[in-house]
Amino acid sequence: MLWFTFAASKRSHLIFVFVMTKEERHEMIMELLIKHGTVQVSELVDVLDVSAVTVRKDLTELEKSDKLYRNHGRAVLINPYINNRSVNEKEKLATDEKHAIGREAASLITRDDSICIASGTTVHALARNIQPIHKLTVVSASLVVSNILSQHENIDIIQLGGMLRHSSLSVVGEYSARILNDCSFSKLYLGVDGIDFEYGITTTEIREAALNQKMIAAAQKTIVLADSSKFGRRGFARIADIDVVDIIITDAGVSPKVIKKMEDLGIELIIAR
Repeated sequence: MLWFTFAASKRSHLIFVFVMTKEERHEMIMELLIKHGTVQVSELVDVLDVSAVTVRKDLTELEKSDKLYRNHGRAVLINPYINNRSVNEKEKLATDEKHAIGREAASLITRDDSICIASGTTVHALARNIQPIHKLTVVSASLVVSNILSQHENIDIIQLGGMLRHSSLSVVGEYSARILNDCSFSKLYLGVDGIDFEYGITTTEIREAALNQKMIAAAQKTIVLADSSKFGRRGFARIADIDVVDIIITDAGVSPKVIKKMEDLGIELIIAR
């Protein structure tokens, strides 16, 4: 807080001028990001009552401290771009949330159902929760899923062939896609790396995205399994627009803003608890 005095008309006036310190500006920026998830530079100029140059310097410092991510004239709370990580690393993330999501997803399987399961650690959790009512047919891109389900004698497993992705232990490529030309299933369970309402659903690998597109075309209903950290994120490879999705199953960490957006889009949102 700065203050100074001056004389005018033989009277002394005490004027208080409030100026935020850099630390106070940074604190307010982070409070706004936590509340809204994203904020424009122009909005920060108005709120902080400083120049755009000052705001950009503040954002640069906060970005270097890994507290936010700058993107096209705005700041976002998390880096929206996903890096490809190994399946072993991903298995250790959000394990309780994934188990709950997998349990909810498995409850949607009906008697004598035919389903397709893509790849990813969240669909691994689905496979661990499947207890078939009678006969179940599963088309799978994931070697891990097929291995888990192989313990059930009343599950017929069609393992897609093709090139093995070592990072996800799943298959991709033309040979996988060919089999899908002759398949039709009631549900596709799809794991994704990012859900962005403008950009759509994404993964980190372009061949996997292409295979996922074929799966969507062969399915009567597309069900996305994604923990709440996936919202607002983008992977390198775009799978499809968000409106191709019928159901999203996520965890209780999902924000009210996302819930409202799902309602507006007419996409069913199931929150696993």
